[in-house]
Amino acid sequence: MREYSRPIKVEIPTDARLTDTVFARAAQEPDTVMLRRLESGQWHDVTCGEFGATVTAIAKALIAAGVGHGDRVGLMSRTRYEWTAIDYAVWAVGGVTVPIYETSSEEQVQWILGDSGCVAVFVETAEHENRVEAVRADLPSLTSVWRIEDGGLKEFTASGGEIDGAVVEERRRAGSADDLATLVYTSGTTGRPKGCELTHRNLLFTILNIIEGPLREVFTVEGRSTLLFLPLAHSFARIIQVGCIESKTVLGHFPTTGPELIDTLGVYRPTFLLAVPRVFEKVYTKAEQKAVSEGKGKIFHAAAETAIAYSRALDSGGPGLLLKLKHALFAKLVYGKILAAVGGRAGYAVSGGSALGERLGHFFRGVGLTIIEGYGLTETSAPTAVNSPDANKIGTVGPPFPGVSVRIGEDGELLIKGDHVMRGYWGNPKATAEAFDEDGWYRTGDLGSLDEDGYIRITGRKKEIIVTAGGKNVAPAVIEDRIRGHELVSQCMVVGDNRNFVSALITLDAEALEFWKKQNRKEGELASLISDPDLVAAVQQAVDNANKAVSRAESVRKFKILPVDFTEEGGQLTASLKVKRHVVARQFEREIEEIYGG
Repeated sequence: MREYSRPIKVEIPTDARLTDTVFARAAQEPDTVMLRRLESGQWHDVTCGEFGATVTAIAKALIAAGVGHGDRVGLMSRTRYEWTAIDYAVWAVGGVTVPIYETSSEEQVQWILGDSGCVAVFVETAEHENRVEAVRADLPSLTSVWRIEDGGLKEFTASGGEIDGAVVEERRRAGSADDLATLVYTSGTTGRPKGCELTHRNLLFTILNIIEGPLREVFTVEGRSTLLFLPLAHSFARIIQVGCIESKTVLGHFPTTGPELIDTLGVYRPTFLLAVPRVFEKVYTKAEQKAVSEGKGKIFHAAAETAIAYSRALDSGGPGLLLKLKHALFAKLVYGKILAAVGGRAGYAVSGGSALGERLGHFFRGVGLTIIEGYGLTETSAPTAVNSPDANKIGTVGPPFPGVSVRIGEDGELLIKGDHVMRGYWGNPKATAEAFDEDGWYRTGDLGSLDEDGYIRITGRKKEIIVTAGGKNVAPAVIEDRIRGHELVSQCMVVGDNRNFVSALITLDAEALEFWKKQNRKEGELASLISDPDLVAAVQQAVDNANKAVSRAESVRKFKILPVDFTEEGGQLTASLKVKRHVVARQFEREIEEIYGG
């Protein structure tokens, strides 16, 4: 199949705005819980009326500060309650929110605030404020910097006390569905980040058709709630924020994916999760390590294989009696503990950002947590395609959601049409023109295929295709994802352009390495272990397993374990954890040459 479309379920009227639901719910059901807020280690309910009042108060202060319709306002903060409140307040006055990752460097902050022409910016901490102040001389449009912490937001909000609430409502209603809502900057893997122009229509069309389409079951379960812990500066978390508000799903925020997240999930007890594959890999690895350390490794591995077999059987006629009995036994012994670690109520998780891997997808579904994979880009308001709980083809990213059309180009590129596609790149007509073909289809830059039901498989990035010296085209994503699925591996980058064979640079997960060292009675830091025969053999297993998924010409013949991990601070990763291939190739040029005997 070369093209597939799904009929739209929800049309967006011209006068629709993202703030409509917030203000309608505040008026109609003021005492209903809308969010939960973490304060001093305790979760507190926030009602529709309270949230509406907070949004209105911040909006008044924005008006008092002179923020006009269409003005851009930066927002640099970790994921927290105030992020969502500020976002909706900016929209309430007709402004445009410009998210900035809290990890962004001074140079990145300068580029995003300067390119977008922000008139003001909210920052979370004094340290964030210092980063802005360091480049403020180069930001002529920036007139105000407001801090969230240390009483800053409270002080700012108080400055709008003289503004009448009717003024906010007048400003809010002056907007339309086709007004710009946000500029979300791309991760910048191949150059300067570009600002994607997303309108109120883009975001509402996307989430309402998903809520009434593939994720209806997720967003309508009784007592529904989720905990956002991915950065809200990323379009993936952002669209779920909007989805929670629109679907009456109770929304909580947590600022990190660190070790304390698991304990927090146990207390918050969400009904569904939103995460990237790395989070699920860590949940699996920690459960495995705990079982091994308690002398229950064989039981865990048997349980894992049973879960995978059970899930696969669901796609091929259902499990037999013996498999059902084994599954029921391990549900009591193992699976319940894994589910309890994320609160015990979550039946679904939505995964995006990169491929999860079929084995991990089947494992979690077999355990009782169905991971729903989707696909999208910043330019498409996050999602374009997503599986559904009742028609989940593990290994695919699902069909396009209602109202979206996809096409496979002559060169294998995935092309997209729909009201979720951005208006263009801010101030960059050349890049905008290049992003669309002559028929108005958005060029994703991703290679993919469509099956007979319209389900999409992503096979690689068009710009990342490696051409070996023998002329073989290699899409690195497939084998990289497989290698990254190993518990010891953190990151992997395949190389081999104009070389005689394909090789890989591999980094190790620090926590997993410590566990491996204990199990294998090894000592020393990573730098002294990268040539250890036992460690090399363990990583070789990951490579051998990944090679099974590709032809011999595409397989990794040699690899090198690096003494450091790829990080955002080191410049190898973007804020959304994508590998900057050109940076890695430059920084580790010597290691690459050593692989090829240079």
